[in-house]
Amino acid sequence: MVFLLLPLIIIALVILLSGFRIIPQNYEGLIETLGKYTKTVKAGLVWIVPLIQNSRKVSLALQPLEISKYSIITKDNAEITTSLTLNYLVTDSYRYFYNNTDSVESMVQLIRGHLRDIIGRMELNEALGSTSQINTQLADAIGDLTDIYGIKVVRVNVDELLPSPEIQRAMDKQLTADREKTAAIAKAEGEARNIELTTKAKNDALVATAKAKAEAIKTEADAEAYRIERLQQSLNNAGEGYFKNESLDAFNNLASGPNNLIIMDKSEMTELGKVPAAKKIWDKLDQEEQATPETEE
Repeated sequence: MVFLLLPLIIIALVILLSGFRIIPQNYEGLIETLGKYTKTVKAGLVWIVPLIQNSRKVSLALQPLEISKYSIITKDNAEITTSLTLNYLVTDSYRYFYNNTDSVESMVQLIRGHLRDIIGRMELNEALGSTSQINTQLADAIGDLTDIYGIKVVRVNVDELLPSPEIQRAMDKQLTADREKTAAIAKAEGEARNIELTTKAKNDALVATAKAKAEAIKTEADAEAYRIERLQQSLNNAGEGYFKNESLDAFNNLASGPNNLIIMDKSEMTELGKVPAAKKIWDKLDQEEQATPETEE
């Protein structure tokens, strides 16, 4: 009798032991009874009724996901290719597993739709320069997906926005043209500035030369006026007898010449002596001026 019960006991023990399940850390277990959801259990050792109940494990850990490149049309009908990455976690294992056949794919389709809507309201240049703004709008649009898919998107980031090859070639040509235009303008401005500086330098040189000449003429005129003033002072200071002697010498010189006939008023005879006297004084002033630089040196 004992031998007959022993196999039954062993089978019963095996069945009982087969009902134990281990739910790992950061997982939840969904218990089903005859295919119908019964309850959700936390991590640890769980026992279910063998052959009647079943358990499913759902990870609650943060999951990374990369959405492959796909095309979007902007407001100005330009085609761009975008790709993004995100991190999500399951916040409601029941909704995640039972409400959708594939909650992750449904979430991806929702995110793509929001991204198409956001970029579709932007022109190409605006979209290419507004990655941070797009990330913010996309995160606000997604919100908390717990009630729909049992998922929460923790972070979403648009990694790249690439125009189509045709648009890239057109943009490269435009960029090259803009650079050439900027370089031509800079070169023209440089040449104009060079001409302006050269002209100013020439004008400054002409002005300086003119000023130097004016100063030289003024100096020469001042010297001439000074010599005339000295001459006049010397003539004024000379005595009447001096001019008479000079007049006699002048008459003697004239008498010794081939043309020795002179007719003049008596009052002019003394004035005649001033001519050789003035010449002597003038020559003396010249000698003084020539000696002055040598003395200064």
